[in-house]
Amino acid sequence: MGSGVYANEVIPISILIVTAGRGKQGGKARTKAKCRSSRADQQFPVGRVHHLLCKGNYMERIGAGAPIYLAAVMVYLTAEVLELAGNAARDNKKMRIIPRHLQLAIRNDEELNKLLGGVTTAQGGVLPNIQAVLLPKKTESHHHKVQCK
Repeated sequence: MGSGVYANEVIPISILIVTAGRGKQGGKARTKAKCRSSRADQQFPVGRVHHLLCKGNYMERIGAGAPIYLAAVMVYLTAEVLELAGNAARDNKKMRIIPRHLQLAIRNDEELNKLLGGVTTAQGGVLPNIQAVLLPKKTESHHHKVQCK
C-alpha cells in the first residue's frame, strides 16, 4: 500500500520525538539567534535602521548591506560630534557636555556646519560674533611712540 499515515495506524513515539518540527534537519538543535548589530559589530541598531528605511518610502526594496552601512556612518558622525563637543566642554572647564557645547562644536567645524546648517539645537545659543569695526581701537604703546620720533 502507500507510505502515508492513516488514522487507525499506530506510530511509535520514538519516531515522533526525533523528527518533530525539524523537517529535513533530523533533530539538529538550532543555533542561538544573533542580532544583525552584533554580527556587523555595530553599536547602532541595524534592524531598526532597516525598518525605518523600509517605512520611509525611500525605495521599494532595501538591500541587506544598506542599513549596516548607514549604521556605520551614524556611529562615525556621532563619534566626531562627541569628540568636538568634549573638546568644547574641556575648553569651558566643564566635565559634562551640554547642548551649548554641541552647538559650538558643530558651528565651529566647517563640514559639520554645512551638513547640519538647517538644524536648530535646543538650548544651544548662538556663536559669539562681534564685527571688527565695533571692537575698541588698540592704542599705541608708549614704546612704539618713542620709536616713531
